[in-house]
Amino acid sequence: MRVQLFGTCLVDTFFPETGEATVRLLEYFGVDVAYPREQTCCGKPADSVGYQDVSREAARHFLSVFEGPDPIVVPSGSCASMIKHHYPGLFKDDSRLRAKAEQTASRTYELTQFLVRVLKAHQTGFRGSGSITYHASCQLTRELSVREEPILLLKSIEGAQYVALPEADRCCGFGGAFMAKMPEVSMSLAYEKAQNIVGVGADTVTGCDQGCLMNISDALKRAGSNISVKHIAQVLAEGI
Repeated sequence: MRVQLFGTCLVDTFFPETGEATVRLLEYFGVDVAYPREQTCCGKPADSVGYQDVSREAARHFLSVFEGPDPIVVPSGSCASMIKHHYPGLFKDDSRLRAKAEQTASRTYELTQFLVRVLKAHQTGFRGSGSITYHASCQLTRELSVREEPILLLKSIEGAQYVALPEADRCCGFGGAFMAKMPEVSMSLAYEKAQNIVGVGADTVTGCDQGCLMNISDALKRAGSNISVKHIAQVLAEGI
């Protein structure tokens, strides 16, 4: 099986270890991973603040780069949701591009979606240690309806203990531009998230969106915590 990997801006720019872990995971399960070099931003940041013309240009470029029949795997719930749920609407007045967007959306998967629904990776049994808790990011759960897949994967890690996080699907305060436009509210939400994470006593907190994890990591450091923060791709890749 061959897939196309969309790396996302945050992973490509700040967290390449997450992208590397994603590739290791997919290749472990026999997947041939292609990484189109021409890829850029999916347009999510511009779309979130109302610059649809800018977002539409990014989407048009994405559609041209990720052509073909292969599944597109994305290690981010927010970026995957942008492609699956927002691209068709961006081209509502262009029947050709709308059809192309819908076809692209139909073969796009968030990483844990692909691991569980296609590869059945949760039936394999990863290895690990310590206790792990999980933050369920907003667009992953609310727009993609990806709720059980990450937990199934974490519970399948032999030697590690999954610890449920209270209010796991409550916003961490990142929210893309929201963090910059309303920093006081963002920091308050991040503080509450950090307190919940510290409260369960886990060694590691993980999630499927690097933006959320970046915000959570900052909040934990401000709280004086040394809890490890890792993308779920890293957690799983360490156990193969």
